[in-house]
Amino acid sequence: MLTWLQRDSLDFPPLDKALRDPNGLLAAGGDLSPERLIQAYRHGCFPWFQEGQPILWWSPDPRTVLLPEELHLSRSLAKLLRQGRYRVTFDQAFTEVIQACAAPRSYAADTWITTPMQAAYLELHKRGIAHSVEVWQGEEMVGGLYGLAMGQLFFGESMFSRADNASKVGFATLVQHLKAWGFVLIDCQMPTQHLHNFGARAISRQQFAAYLRRHLDQASQADWVA
Repeated sequence: MLTWLQRDSLDFPPLDKALRDPNGLLAAGGDLSPERLIQAYRHGCFPWFQEGQPILWWSPDPRTVLLPEELHLSRSLAKLLRQGRYRVTFDQAFTEVIQACAAPRSYAADTWITTPMQAAYLELHKRGIAHSVEVWQGEEMVGGLYGLAMGQLFFGESMFSRADNASKVGFATLVQHLKAWGFVLIDCQMPTQHLHNFGARAISRQQFAAYLRRHLDQASQADWVA
């Protein structure tokens, strides 16, 4: 039975209560307050819902993750990184990045990054928890992504690209920095071929929860103004 969250409580049900069909649906309701979002990621779930739906919270099993030391770069992407065609920055245009991620895609008319969702993550950015990666070609932002950094874990949310391989350059650059900063895992949430090409793989929900217990409260060497 699906658990409905109460606005006056930040408690989530145990992860093993998540439904098998649809895979990982853990709870519904609640709100998108910064405190609830922080608790959700610490607990091992994340919000994902379409316009007009109640807030839905997910903890899929298996979970798609990337270990920074397992990053795989294709020859063409490695060459592109060496060429320096794109410039990559962090936390220089968070609002613009999340708005670009929310823009309509050619393959989907709707977006799950609703206006309230954007406002919620912008507040987390102001608190130093949510971060953006920007990819520039000259003075034009042509790609980027955003996510949350907590302890030694990074929780990826969404990316966009307006030029060939721009989002790939941003993601690869981020992973290289996260590795140098002592991060141990990047949560990719759901599987895609794009992520598997980078070396992402599936781990069980139980394994993912173990990473949360061991690394959420461990310090990293992150320098988001680098």
